[in-house]
Amino acid sequence: MNPAIATITDRVRQRVQREGVDLARDGSIAERYVRDEVQRYSERALGGSAPLLADEGAATRQVVAALTGYGPLQPFFDDDSVEEIWINSPRDVYIARAGVSERAGLELTDGQVRDLVERMLQSTGRRVDLSSPFVDASLPDGSRLHVVIPDITQRHWAVNVRKFTQRIRDLQGLVALGSLTNQAAEFLRMSVLAGLNILVSGATQSGKTTLLGAMLSASRPSERIVTVEETFELDVSAPDTVAMQCRQSSLEGTGEVTLRRLIKEALRMRPDRLVVGEVREAEALDLLIALNSGLPGMCSIHANSAGDALAKLTTLPLLAGRNIDSGFVLPTVAGCIDLVVHCELERRGHRRIREIIAPTGSVDEGSLAADTIFTMRDGVLAATGTHPARAGKFAAAGLDPAVVLGAPA
Repeated sequence: MNPAIATITDRVRQRVQREGVDLARDGSIAERYVRDEVQRYSERALGGSAPLLADEGAATRQVVAALTGYGPLQPFFDDDSVEEIWINSPRDVYIARAGVSERAGLELTDGQVRDLVERMLQSTGRRVDLSSPFVDASLPDGSRLHVVIPDITQRHWAVNVRKFTQRIRDLQGLVALGSLTNQAAEFLRMSVLAGLNILVSGATQSGKTTLLGAMLSASRPSERIVTVEETFELDVSAPDTVAMQCRQSSLEGTGEVTLRRLIKEALRMRPDRLVVGEVREAEALDLLIALNSGLPGMCSIHANSAGDALAKLTTLPLLAGRNIDSGFVLPTVAGCIDLVVHCELERRGHRRIREIIAPTGSVDEGSLAADTIFTMRDGVLAATGTHPARAGKFAAAGLDPAVVLGAPA
């Protein structure tokens, strides 16, 4: 922050303290106070007592951001092309645009990084300190914040902000971006309407959450959707929706609400569809039990391929305890999961759907059999001509996959 901006910021802070106002409640007050002080500073500068401001408008925005926004990071929050912001150290700040990372050309101080994190966490009710060196939180605009502090990190605070975006609200939005074909989008829409249990897989930042939200936009308006996540990321436009997130334990070590607990509570809320933001651990067992009860559901999972996603889902439930074995898990996954959609992030930053497979329901020598419905051919997601082996849910909903996929090969 240059000396002129620092001077103006300090004077506005002094006025705020003197008058006892709360800038967080009314952003217009902050803008008015800053404009007044910028004008006073410019008048003094014309008299030769201070250096002139190169751009009064830019100075006003910078001071307002320092007082009510996220300071030096605010321009990246305001830039819709920026998808993610992360800080490795005060001098190593990066951003990502269209899946490609770049250095932000911004240098901070340790104090500025701490102040920014404290400001971000102010409205979340979450904390980060020596007793709780990790924090996951949703910012007021829906962006996801993750922070790790020393001595977990070597020296500096590590901060990551995955920005919330509303640019892609439905499957046609993904078609327009070239992430999937219109035929694949129509098949996914039909699958959602038929109440199929859908697993979305992919690496970090491959677009799993975006795809979940886009598919949910195809659900019937009368459906009651309950979503559970570690931190809020899903943006569901359905009118009858309840969203829940986990909670950290208090300083006394009490009050923690886990994903397993949320899945169990969701079943008591009369859902027509259960959505789990991401399964990583033993909550996979609770998800399978819920889906095995006949409740339609969706979830995402980290995996390298659709086949790996199925294999991982047969392993995670074993973390729930010694009394859970593969003799229960394998047939349950085979019977519950109807579709696996795998997402991919290319080196150039383009996100796309790479394959869609449909488990047949059978288990062959400890592995789940599945048919490939769509696969990548010459860089294009193309139908294979194979239809899902289990068509009962489509028939019950009065839908026919052949309308989209064509006659079986």
